Amino acid sequence: MTLEKTLAGIKAVFLDLDGTIYLGDTLIEGSLDFLSRLEEAGIRRFFLSNNSSRSVKQYVAKLHGMGIPAEADDVLLSTHDLLAWLADEGVSETCLVGTDGMREMLEEAGVSTASAEPQYVVLGYDTEITYEKLTRASVLMHRGVPLVVSHPDMVCPSPDGGLPDTGAYMALFEATTGVKPTHITGKPNAGMILHKVEELGLAPEECAMVGDRLYTDMEMADRAGVHGILVLSGEATREDFEAAPQSPSLVVGSVAELCCRGC
Repeated sequence: MTLEKTLAGIKAVFLDLDGTIYLGDTLIEGSLDFLSRLEEAGIRRFFLSNNSSRSVKQYVAKLHGMGIPAEADDVLLSTHDLLAWLADEGVSETCLVGTDGMREMLEEAGVSTASAEPQYVVLGYDTEITYEKLTRASVLMHRGVPLVVSHPDMVCPSPDGGLPDTGAYMALFEATTGVKPTHITGKPNAGMILHKVEELGLAPEECAMVGDRLYTDMEMADRAGVHGILVLSGEATREDFEAAPQSPSLVVGSVAELCCRGC
């Protein structure tokens, strides 16, 4: 599928955050104007992130602090996909390697995060990591407790370069214990986006996923049948794109190049 920069025919966009709308705590140039153009064109927009280090409330607060209007229903996280998987598997007792924000979301959903007899070790993007957490999780995995992971991202983009993300922690645990995750939620699972597409009553081809990662954002777009728009403002480079198996509908330097009809 191909797509013009005007986003002709698109009725909803799903926007990655870090590397797409902002880098760390700095807005990517032109992102606010792009969001305004979406609103003017009547295109629905949702913020979709694999980053499980923050809760929905924390994401909404961050977006508001950057001058971006957002409500809780506008934010879709890998943590939501994780919670759906835990519920489907009947899991309510876990040991969490994650932030307080992620812990809050799991506990609010009725999932214990510090169980004495966990069914799973749950790994998220823990920006509050401690050796104590790594030790407890490793001991449990040595005892046969399986691992489930919120998302596979190897690095988190930052203005100073990539930072260790959940994929890096997965590699650490495999090197330490030999354990690989039973399941990995979040992007690129098609369900991360398709449940909202169906809820909106739209066809996949009427939607677009905008993101900076090929192996999560663009891979999910391919799997879900939505348009993939790769931005080169975060992790991926043009060289990465040229060598990748994913097939974005459009590649742009940043969201500033997307003009949303009539331009």
